[in-house]
Amino acid sequence: MAFQAQSEEQEAMSEINVTPLVDVMLVLMVVFLVTAPLLTQSVKVSLPKTASTDQSDKDQPMKLGIDAQGGVTLNTQPVADLAALETTLKTEAQSNPELAVHLYADQAVNYAQVAKVMAAVQRAGIGKMAFVSTEGQQ
Repeated sequence: MAFQAQSEEQEAMSEINVTPLVDVMLVLMVVFLVTAPLLTQSVKVSLPKTASTDQSDKDQPMKLGIDAQGGVTLNTQPVADLAALETTLKTEAQSNPELAVHLYADQAVNYAQVAKVMAAVQRAGIGKMAFVSTEGQQ
């Protein structure tokens, strides 16, 4: 077996093998040609017409607000104390088990007051509570 020593006269091969590149491009072209018609097809359906319905008050969440002085309101009506809030929420929760509460708290209110109101909501048996905030400058 004879090996040839590379002489200085032979230069390094500087050609790029484009066959794999062409293979990949052909596969991509086939994929695009197959999927492009599928993207433009649509099914024409005639949907039935219905009358618009209003969402009932039963589905509306209760709005629980805490102002900067710590005063509590339920649906814009002032609440005397947390015990009265808890009893009102219990009766509402009994009539609507899916009742949700949206909590609006002033940014200046003490966190302890917010925690007390949240505890009253939990004791009333309401499991859905959301905090509402506004987007603004910091």
